[in-house]
Amino acid sequence: MGYPAIYSIASIYYPALAAVGIPVNLMAIVILSRGKCGLSKCISRYLVGMATVDLMCTVIAVVIDQINNIYVYAAPVCAVIFVLRLAAMDCSVWLTVAFTFDRCIAICSQKLREWYCTKRTATMVIAIVGFGSCARRVPFYFAVDPYLIIDNVPWRCMIKTDYLTLPAWKAYQLFNSISTTLLPIGLIPLFNTLTVSHIIASNRVCRGLRSGSGNEKDPEVENRRKSVILLIALSANFILLWIPLIVYTTNWQAQNYFYTDRYLSTPTYILQQFAFMLQFLCTCTNTCIYTLSQRKFRKQLKKGIKNLATLNGRLCK
Repeated sequence: MGYPAIYSIASIYYPALAAVGIPVNLMAIVILSRGKCGLSKCISRYLVGMATVDLMCTVIAVVIDQINNIYVYAAPVCAVIFVLRLAAMDCSVWLTVAFTFDRCIAICSQKLREWYCTKRTATMVIAIVGFGSCARRVPFYFAVDPYLIIDNVPWRCMIKTDYLTLPAWKAYQLFNSISTTLLPIGLIPLFNTLTVSHIIASNRVCRGLRSGSGNEKDPEVENRRKSVILLIALSANFILLWIPLIVYTTNWQAQNYFYTDRYLSTPTYILQQFAFMLQFLCTCTNTCIYTLSQRKFRKQLKKGIKNLATLNGRLCK
């Protein structure tokens, strides 16, 4: 019996995703860290944090886990990779939520903006999200057993049967499903709705005040417009790419998570793998959004590519 089509697709998809995702996220980190994209220090710090976590997700979840999954490695290493993968994806999710909340505060509340929307606060939030994501996923290390034991050496991983049956593990799984998928999907549209509603109301007031002073553009309105475009693009990208995983986790838990049977072709298995593909795609699409929505980011990107081309030309000579 041959491998199912979804597995054949994955064997091509993940190397291609890694080949694109790693350089793209490195490029975004370098450009955003320079602070020449016309964004505030607070926004830049969040975007750098998100790009860094996306890079970690690409390396850990795509390269070390998915691509390397065709090889056999010892169970303890497999468990560590499993925990790091989940923690990195959790961190990516909640940094998106944190960034959305930060922009909501910045636009909707003048008083809170002065002390919350700062570089220092952004750094603290990123650190808290990172630590919390890692701490929350540590119990998963004890949720796996070795799939094979050869000469008293454990190889590969598989989910413990207790994980799917014991009430404590089932409650833990439910908590993670809610906190990683359902809750962020609810919070992001909520914050965006508040932000957009406030901007629409403010723009109406601004148009009324400018009605007798010609058609001059208000810089504040223009900045808010660009900020909202970036915010909504990032949020919509996250929601659309995570919807299949939400559908999967609300109906099934951890079926064939470690590819212990590669010959499955059931709809559940196909949905699981398709959801993983879109979930990991989210790690390299943010940079594309920056490029499409931010003129100064495009300018810095072109400048960087030009410098690389010049450097390569000199090295070749």
